[in-house]
Amino acid sequence: MIDAIDVFKLQAYKTSFGFFSRQLMYPEKLDFHPVLLEEAFDAQHPAITEVRTYWSLMQNLSMEEIRELYTETFDFDKHCALYMTYFKFEDAKERGQMLAKLKMLYELYGLVMPEGELPDFLPLMCEFFYAAEWRKDPRTPENFRMPILILEDGTYHLLKALEKKNSPYAHLVKGLRATLKACVKQGVAGS
Repeated sequence: MIDAIDVFKLQAYKTSFGFFSRQLMYPEKLDFHPVLLEEAFDAQHPAITEVRTYWSLMQNLSMEEIRELYTETFDFDKHCALYMTYFKFEDAKERGQMLAKLKMLYELYGLVMPEGELPDFLPLMCEFFYAAEWRKDPRTPENFRMPILILEDGTYHLLKALEKKNSPYAHLVKGLRATLKACVKQGVAGS
C-alpha cells in the first residue's frame, strides 16, 4: 500500500526516469552512449547495481543483436508487453477507463500524448516522470499515486516474464522498480 509519494526523491531521480524511458524504446545507437548512464545514476542510486548489470550485458551485443532482442522480447511475446495495464485488464472496459485517466493526468501536467500511443506504454510513463513539470503542484503527491500503482503492478508482471526469458531487460526493470520504491513512503506509522 502506498501512503505517500516522496516528490523530493522523484525530483532527485528525474534523470534516471529519462534513462529508463530511452532504454525501453526501440534501440538507437545513441541510447547506449556511456554518458547517459553516468548522468542518470550515481553510486548511491537505488538502481545502480541492476542498471550496471543491464548495461554490461547490453555492451556485449551488437546494435543489430540489441534490436533483435528488443523486437523478440517486447513485440512478439505478449507476456512481455510494455503496456502496464494490459497484464491486469487485457482489453476489459476497466482498462479503457484507466487509460483515459492517465491521459487526463498527462494533460493536467502539460504533456501532449504522442499520436497513436497508449498512455500506459512503459517508456511513455517513465518519460512523464522525467519531463512533466510537477514539482510546484501541491496535487502531485495524490495525483501520482495512480501511475505509480500502475507501474508497480505492470512492472511486476513484466519482470517475472523477463526473468523467465533470462533477459538483460529484467535487470533494467528491477532497477526501475527499485527507483519507484525509493519514491514512495509505504506503510508510514500513524497514518
